[in-house]
Amino acid sequence: MLKARASPIASVALAAIACLAAALAAASPASAQGAAGPVRAAEKSKPPFPRAEDVLEFIAGYREAKSPDRLPAAVAAMLRHGLLKDPEKAGIYTGFIAGVLGENGVRAERLVTDMFPMPPVEQIVLVKAIAYSGLPYWKQLLSSFVERMPSRQVLIAKYLYGDGKTLDELAIDDDFLIDVLWGQYFATGAADPARRLVSVLALAEDGDDIEKLTLGAMAKFTLASNAARDKRLLDIAKGEMNSQPENVRRHLREVIEAAELYELAKLRQDAFTSIEEIRTRGTASRRAWHTWGEAGTTVLALGCVAASALGQFQFGIPCVVGGALSSAAVRYLGPDR
Repeated sequence: MLKARASPIASVALAAIACLAAALAAASPASAQGAAGPVRAAEKSKPPFPRAEDVLEFIAGYREAKSPDRLPAAVAAMLRHGLLKDPEKAGIYTGFIAGVLGENGVRAERLVTDMFPMPPVEQIVLVKAIAYSGLPYWKQLLSSFVERMPSRQVLIAKYLYGDGKTLDELAIDDDFLIDVLWGQYFATGAADPARRLVSVLALAEDGDDIEKLTLGAMAKFTLASNAARDKRLLDIAKGEMNSQPENVRRHLREVIEAAELYELAKLRQDAFTSIEEIRTRGTASRRAWHTWGEAGTTVLALGCVAASALGQFQFGIPCVVGGALSSAAVRYLGPDR
């Protein structure tokens, strides 16, 4: 059982709020006399989504008021704020771009064209987003941008002619999948990504594999915390009670109850307790945990951005706005704590 302890996260959050307040104060007009004109001019010259938080707010609210023509500007902001610089940690953005493209097939080519120029590393996100879009002609769309992405020819060939997997082909125990599915759900509000997230709950009782157990636990917590604010998601979860196998329904009942009562702390504590139990089972488990943390696997961050995108900062592990998991998260739950 994890011992109760004062978390540094509260201090970090307070410091962040203080910094934000200071920044807002610094950004306000110096005086009511003569400052309004220059301030307005400066505001007009600012690019869209001046803060990383603005990108997350756009993603979080997109499905309620869809504006696909703003996607290229949002992607440009993701590039400016460094949100795509590590494609392996950019699952939510990959899924979001894929979802918007998938719902706007007629204008998809123009939307992608307007995302350029894009640095070679960040192009990996775009290649995967096109492949995950679900468009019937996604290969043709991807082929039309080969010349714009010469550094990504091997990856593009993998998807066009090799074993590159589409979103439907990714296994539920893929540690990249949960964030991608959340991104797709935020873009579309569709039931399919939500149903696949529900299916991940089957991993929440895997007592032999710490990574699978954590995947299941994070899916469980993020489903509950997002469903608490999203009635459509809650209704989808309730509908899945009629079709999912019993090992999923057991956890789905807890998700629904936690969402309806807005009692999320217990789910988080249960997840941490389960992880702690398997971590301390023996030397092999400890060695696996150590290797996992040192390798920088980001499975503990799954759903982290999905939660923060809706303002759910009570998640309880250190999350960096933008999708990257601090190495402090591994230490936070690791053997030294």
